Amino acid sequence: MSDSPRILVTGGAGFIGSAIVWALNERGIEDIVVCDRLSRDEKWKNLVPLRFSDYIDADDLSVRIDRGDDLGGFTHIYHLGACSATTELDADYLMRNNYEYTKRLAHWALERGTRFVYASSAATYGDGSQGMDDRDPDLDRLRPLNMYGYSKHLFDLYARRRGILDAIVGLKYFNVFGPNEGHKGDMRSVVHKAFAQIRDTGRVGLFKSYRPDYDHGRQQRDFLYVKDAVAMTIHLAEHPTAGGLFNLGSGVAHTWVDLAEAIFAAMDRETAIDFIEMPEGLREKYQYHTCADIAKLRGTGYDRPVMSLRDAVADYVRGYLATGRGLGA
Repeated sequence: MSDSPRILVTGGAGFIGSAIVWALNERGIEDIVVCDRLSRDEKWKNLVPLRFSDYIDADDLSVRIDRGDDLGGFTHIYHLGACSATTELDADYLMRNNYEYTKRLAHWALERGTRFVYASSAATYGDGSQGMDDRDPDLDRLRPLNMYGYSKHLFDLYARRRGILDAIVGLKYFNVFGPNEGHKGDMRSVVHKAFAQIRDTGRVGLFKSYRPDYDHGRQQRDFLYVKDAVAMTIHLAEHPTAGGLFNLGSGVAHTWVDLAEAIFAAMDRETAIDFIEMPEGLREKYQYHTCADIAKLRGTGYDRPVMSLRDAVADYVRGYLATGRGLGA
């Protein structure tokens, strides 16, 4: 980074966005403009312990982009602002919010020499049958399973078509969990949901499998703790020669049973799992296996060990969920 970074974080009150602000604060960086739509949920609480220089509404930022304002100039933009609900059915909204907004902000940043880092998603890989390779991906072969993933995929394609993909950084986040996600409703991680279930009933429900090659609870995900996710993100922002798409995950696929057992262990409870029916609307859009190959990230010099699932869950459950704290509180 430059000696005096000035940073814009869109979605800065949200889950990963507020964690980015927290991590920057931990480095002594406070010249940060937070952009978001606070609406009626309680994500504003994520901002309370954080230090930043200004706040701007996402719609106001859009107007100022259209006017060509420089807003004082930024060295870096972390574009985490988006609708992240994989169940969102309003395709027009997703196209405006996730696709068009990202296009305009990316060009605005590039015209000003600002480092632009944006959230793509592992949802762009669909069922994984075309691989999950970020080193030389054949983007045209990917088939996202939901409109959220498609809206993210469209910008990846656009950036490649316009010849700007290597000048920016797209982050394919896998299953990120951790503090500051409490406002996300149904899109909260299973760790957050299961903590309350186990606390109140001593049991947790996991979706059944509807494929013969996966036993119930043996569907697999690459779970990534948010503290690792933001460390990876900031590393790539600070690495000026890094460009294109990067997988951000742990590099290990764990089953939902593995995750549940880690939560029970962190809560000092005996494991008790019920397998429940998956809503029919999700069955055809469900990913049964995800795992990030993070060799490309490692190739940029990122050598920090990824926290183990057990340690990450324990840190989250004991340090945050059990205490009601958020990052920086």
